[in-house]
Amino acid sequence: MRTALIVGNWKMNKTASEAAAFVHELAKRLPASSSVELVVAPPFTALESVRAALGPSSPIQLGAQNLFWEDHGAYTGEVSAPMLRDLGCRYVILGHSERRTLFGEQDDGIHKKIRAALTHGLRPILCVGESLAQRESGKTDGALTQQLKGSLAGLAPQAMAAIVIAYEPVWAIGTGRAATTEQAVAAHRTIREFLAGTWSPAIAKAARILYGGSVTPQNIESLLQSDQIDGALIGGACLQIDSFATIASVAGSLGV
Repeated sequence: MRTALIVGNWKMNKTASEAAAFVHELAKRLPASSSVELVVAPPFTALESVRAALGPSSPIQLGAQNLFWEDHGAYTGEVSAPMLRDLGCRYVILGHSERRTLFGEQDDGIHKKIRAALTHGLRPILCVGESLAQRESGKTDGALTQQLKGSLAGLAPQAMAAIVIAYEPVWAIGTGRAATTEQAVAAHRTIREFLAGTWSPAIAKAARILYGGSVTPQNIESLLQSDQIDGALIGGACLQIDSFATIASVAGSLGV
């Protein structure tokens, strides 16, 4: 049984003080116990304040939105895996479509970031997804497979146990146009088939695959009712306490 994972990607939103106040209130809205794993990924500048606000016993875990593949050095503006671990991060989002499209990230660089994360005990959340043009031309499966091959090349089976994959159709991110449940399930099956063929059916079965792309309190239930979808990577809806708490509660009630 795969434990559901709900991840809130705050992107470039909330100052350190705003972030601390937000998670303090969010924690009050969540059930005392849940079968769902919850993660928030604030900007780098808010990681320390969020960690302090959550405290050591909080069920909410800390994630980062990116990292650089070197541990230290002359890389102005970058943040390393050891730095994130020292701040209490457990997860890190890598290969997000905004990093790919706005900042030119490629699969080979994402691959190096995944290896760096794994080396330092961080759990990568690898994002893959197709553009609208690829979707409309029937190239979704090929796009997903290419990104998975490039980002995960050569990883040992034991390393795969620590990796979460997030399917995020680029055309659905921030547009309010979510993939249908059928589209999401089909993409998740493609990802599992790739994992099964590259590593093993057992690894494919154990892998947690999230859906990301205009997730809301209104569509989360239909998405999570499929046994292919293990949670969600949430953007805009995680910036409001009511919507994020509702999504977490729905996921918990479904027992996914």
